[in-house]
Amino acid sequence: MLTREQVRDALGGRTADTRVEETALVAVELVTNALLHTQSGPTGMAMDVYEDTAVLWVHDGDKNTDAVRPRLPAESSHLDVEENGRGLRLVSALVTTWRVWPMANGKAVVAEFDLVERATAAVPAPRNAVP
Repeated sequence: MLTREQVRDALGGRTADTRVEETALVAVELVTNALLHTQSGPTGMAMDVYEDTAVLWVHDGDKNTDAVRPRLPAESSHLDVEENGRGLRLVSALVTTWRVWPMANGKAVVAEFDLVERATAAVPAPRNAVP
């Protein structure tokens, strides 16, 4: 799928392969949501890549920002949720943060990703004490 390829091209070599694939999965989910749940479908996708963060923008022509917000009970598990709604839980689990951004010609769903995996981030070596 073109969406996955675009994310891989933008992030390849910038972060761990698993993080690239997670970001690609979120991109596909957001584009698919725009296809399934808006009249316009997706009108564009962009990715801003910084030193340790990537920001994904998926645009559509629908101005209804409330339609994107998950309406799920906090105590339910992913297995208790109807088929519709699981994707946004997946998005929430894989991104640093996400939001819906109203725009003059519709909206954008904006997802931010840490490119540095916290568990494997380099930790400075301790300094030896000088006698």
